[in-house]
Amino acid sequence: MAEQHKNFIGGQWVEPSSGDYFENRNPAKQSDLIGLFPRSTREDLDRAVRAAKSGFEEWRRTPAPARGDVLRKVGDLLSTRKDEIARAATREMGKTLTETRGDVQEGIDTAYYAGVEGRRLFGHTVPSELRNKWAMSYRRPIGVCGLITPFNFPLAIPTWKMFPALVCGNSVIIKPAEDTPHTVQLLVEVLEEAGIPAGVVNLVHGLGEEIGAAIVEHPDIPVISFTGSTDIGSIIGQTCGRMHKRLSLEMGGKNAQIVMDDAELDLALEGVLWGAFGTTGQRCTATSRLLLHDRIHDQLLERLIERAKKLKLGYGLDEGVDVGPLIHEASRTKVQEYVEIGKTEGTLVLGGEVPTGNGLDDGFFFQPTIFTDIKPGSRMATEEIFGPVLSVIRFSDLDEAIHINNEVKYGLSSSLYTRDTVSAFRAFQEMDNGITYVNAPTIGAEAHLPFGGVKQTGNGHREGGWEVYEFYSETKVCYLDYSGKLQRAQIDNYDASPY
Repeated sequence: MAEQHKNFIGGQWVEPSSGDYFENRNPAKQSDLIGLFPRSTREDLDRAVRAAKSGFEEWRRTPAPARGDVLRKVGDLLSTRKDEIARAATREMGKTLTETRGDVQEGIDTAYYAGVEGRRLFGHTVPSELRNKWAMSYRRPIGVCGLITPFNFPLAIPTWKMFPALVCGNSVIIKPAEDTPHTVQLLVEVLEEAGIPAGVVNLVHGLGEEIGAAIVEHPDIPVISFTGSTDIGSIIGQTCGRMHKRLSLEMGGKNAQIVMDDAELDLALEGVLWGAFGTTGQRCTATSRLLLHDRIHDQLLERLIERAKKLKLGYGLDEGVDVGPLIHEASRTKVQEYVEIGKTEGTLVLGGEVPTGNGLDDGFFFQPTIFTDIKPGSRMATEEIFGPVLSVIRFSDLDEAIHINNEVKYGLSSSLYTRDTVSAFRAFQEMDNGITYVNAPTIGAEAHLPFGGVKQTGNGHREGGWEVYEFYSETKVCYLDYSGKLQRAQIDNYDASPY
């Protein structure tokens, strides 16, 4: 009998009110049932909201440096359990152990950074325009934050959202992706061990269209942070706009790596292999387009095909595996559909099929796939696939490459390989992306820097770095007038008459 897991509400591990559960299976080995997780209802969410509102009242009054102390302890505990959590994440998400160790390390980095920010929630003190009057601002918490997280970074992204929210003094309700609930449960266990007060962190499992939608629609959850598809983000945006909620969206990408004719080709080759096929292409920052200069196109393409042929597919806990499975059958079906589109828009030069044998039949594996002769503006050049499929596009100069990069509706990440400083700074200035790398792939984020994109990748907010702390807090302006008389600002301070 598979283990039945629970929600975490008000400091207690509790069963769902409905008694219903959903299965969590290993995407590399569907025969491996990880556990049964609560299919929560609105009744469970209402209970979590009541607990979160109660927890907020205590937590908001805890000094921010003390809140940071709890997060530093979380970082210590995650460090101790790093390998255990990474193995659990590989089992339920599928990417290699090397990658999930990096995923957990990102959570550790975020915990320590958040711990320090507990002493750096700066406001401003500015001079008043009136005599004997003091003016200042400070950051104050908002309330209950609803966090809806994706499957591809089952530890890192929940920490990106949760830790800043907590340091700012909010309480949280987190709903992890139903494909990766166990990793977030382990994270909440760590927070419980670190001494987070009851009600401050609440975990409610369930399906996106059920409990995720309920979180977005709940009138007592004023802050929503969502990472997922642009289509779902648009629906969430409509609801939050109507209900006047604060909303952070981190959504899709169609990221390009541009390789100029003066680039270090060995470095560019390593970059595209990692960017396109790491995490089986299931990153919002994955390299989905490879733009090659005419002069190096054939040479680098030939080398890329040979290297990609040698990538080993398999279970991420096995030695020597480079590429794991897709997260579920629907994702693999979507990839197969785009392969058929690619065959009408370009030339298939590698992959394009579901592998068989060698223990791969029990998982959602798909071959690393490369298309050439893809034209700018085509579906393969503009639509997000979220799988191990790379579209190669030829260009003749940097102006053309920048135009191709910018033509898509997304604007998350971009990459330029060149030895020319002028080209590098033109890329920084002219590429419509929230992130641009020079001589590095399109993937990768550091905990102390803002992460996010423009256009239909997001709605202007950022995860990570210093900016996320502004999202999870409100600015309050305070005046103290000790003049002993009524002062009417501009009316008394300046002569209103021009004569």
